[in-house]
Amino acid sequence: MTRRVLFVGDAMLDVVVQPLTRRAPTSDTPSRIQVARGGSAANLAVALRSVVGESFEVSFAGTVGDDAAAYLVREDLERSRVLAHLREVSGATGVVVSLVGEQGERAMMSDRGVNSALRYEHVATWMDDSLAHLHVSGYTILDPHTRAVATRLLGYAHSLGATTSIDVCSVEPLLRAGVEEFTDATRGATMIFANEEEATALAGASEIDSALASLARSWSEVVVTCGARGALVRHQGRDYSAPARSGDVVDTTGAGDAATGTYLGERLNGRGVQSALNDAMFAAARVVGGLGSRGKRRD
Repeated sequence: MTRRVLFVGDAMLDVVVQPLTRRAPTSDTPSRIQVARGGSAANLAVALRSVVGESFEVSFAGTVGDDAAAYLVREDLERSRVLAHLREVSGATGVVVSLVGEQGERAMMSDRGVNSALRYEHVATWMDDSLAHLHVSGYTILDPHTRAVATRLLGYAHSLGATTSIDVCSVEPLLRAGVEEFTDATRGATMIFANEEEATALAGASEIDSALASLARSWSEVVVTCGARGALVRHQGRDYSAPARSGDVVDTTGAGDAATGTYLGERLNGRGVQSALNDAMFAAARVVGGLGSRGKRRD
């Protein structure tokens, strides 16, 4: 039986803008602009696909609108050898515009479009005894319209004997939704992924060591990316770390997704925590060296 890894999250189109001169408030500003398929869970699926080879069937489930962006999302996933289980509804596919700063940092303006129309029945159709792992995006958990869907999917995956993972995705929506609500909706998931800001906010801690210890009480494998300082893992009472491998930073968009997808893929391949974490840092470095969530990767 072919083993399946299923990712659930927002179907998005990315528009990444890097101004090349000082912004002209009322006129044109020369810029580098890239338009591509985005979405955290979809990025993870593509990164994992390149790691696991043919050992697993990799799928993404989400909701798209009846527009051209939906075609671009589907075509890119299929070109990346990720099976696209997309429910089409009337409306606009989600779009995020990322403005890239001089140091590679980015500010994101998001319109989630029809992603709130995700339905449990659509996703559960693709879940059976072949499911090895389910990953649910934090955006799905943070949205009150789809939070219960995420919880049901995680429970169903557990009943099928699959491992599960979640990521926090964004600190401001986390604070708006509420830490307790997020924790209650996801308790029992095997792994959690977060960046340092998200981890400390979720744990109610002032520094990362305390956050790791706190989060490990709810999730058995905690993975935290710390930007230029690399990444940390707390697993079965042991701490692991790996330094960042970045050279010149052009754009940090998608670096965390590349690290998460690579780490998860290597763990599903049976690799140890330290080895998987090291590979994750190299994957993130390839992404920050280019513009957009693909960076310099060759998927």
